[in-house]
Amino acid sequence: MKENLLGVDIGGTKCAVIFGVSDGDRLTVVDKERFATTEVNETISHIENALDAMMLRHGLTPDNTRAVGISCGGPLDSRRGVVLSPPNLPGWDNIPIADIVQRRTGLKAYLQNDANACAMAEWKFGAGRGTRHMVFLTFGTGLGAGIIADGKIYTGANDNAGEAGHVRLSAFGPVGYGKAGSFEGFASGGGMAQLAQMRLKEIYQMGGRVEWCAPDALSSVTARDVTEAAAAGDAVACEIVRTSAHYLGMGLSIIVDLLNPEAIVIGSIFARREAMFRPVMEEVLRREALPGALRVCRVVPAQLGESIGDMAALSVACS
Repeated sequence: MKENLLGVDIGGTKCAVIFGVSDGDRLTVVDKERFATTEVNETISHIENALDAMMLRHGLTPDNTRAVGISCGGPLDSRRGVVLSPPNLPGWDNIPIADIVQRRTGLKAYLQNDANACAMAEWKFGAGRGTRHMVFLTFGTGLGAGIIADGKIYTGANDNAGEAGHVRLSAFGPVGYGKAGSFEGFASGGGMAQLAQMRLKEIYQMGGRVEWCAPDALSSVTARDVTEAAAAGDAVACEIVRTSAHYLGMGLSIIVDLLNPEAIVIGSIFARREAMFRPVMEEVLRREALPGALRVCRVVPAQLGESIGDMAALSVACS
């Protein structure tokens, strides 16, 4: 049965209000309005006005629309629908965003952190369709996780479940999530940039050089620089990718052993460069994970691509 849904995607630099239609395991984005994230009260006003305009433009009412889903970076309280001072949203201190949206639209409004919302989207409409036990990993600027356990999103006692990026995999290493040697430090865009800076500094101090990053550009090297150079066959870049892939496998083996999922869906960098990461990742998984748990778990790239933010917010409305 077709259902109208509204979504609100709140990010550190931009926000969006989305109108979509779900039909079984299909979700179609019909319309979207984007705007910059500014001061908290101004941004909330923009969200309210965009919702008004979207509902008016498409004739959406409480009688023909299921709900509004809100996706936002944590920390937050999904049960009360309150945003709790996310580091990338200054001023968003104890903001009851679900109540604000509900009062404005007359629709039920639900809030989830962005990693959980993305997990719901990939589970309902992407690479995790048909599973009851699934884990989604962002593998973008940072590393976050969303857990689907027995057909339901699992948020933990106070919405802190799934913070896989904080798990320490090594006593030393790049810093992610405020912790040296963390899963995020090795398996994220920011972590790969740090790995590159560390390795290239060694090379330059020994009088070497690489074609894809000049010494004066070290501070601005990115994961994209690394993966593009690796795709072109550069030995140093391939070494950096192998290091990231090794620790990706280490982190995934912990997830496999603890949660016994049917699928681990990985987005962003892994989804774009799967072939680079998979051989080393699988080698480590075979060595580290319980064979019985690994046998029933497939590790796959996310399917929703650049639309995942829109689909994530709309998926929260389906919860």
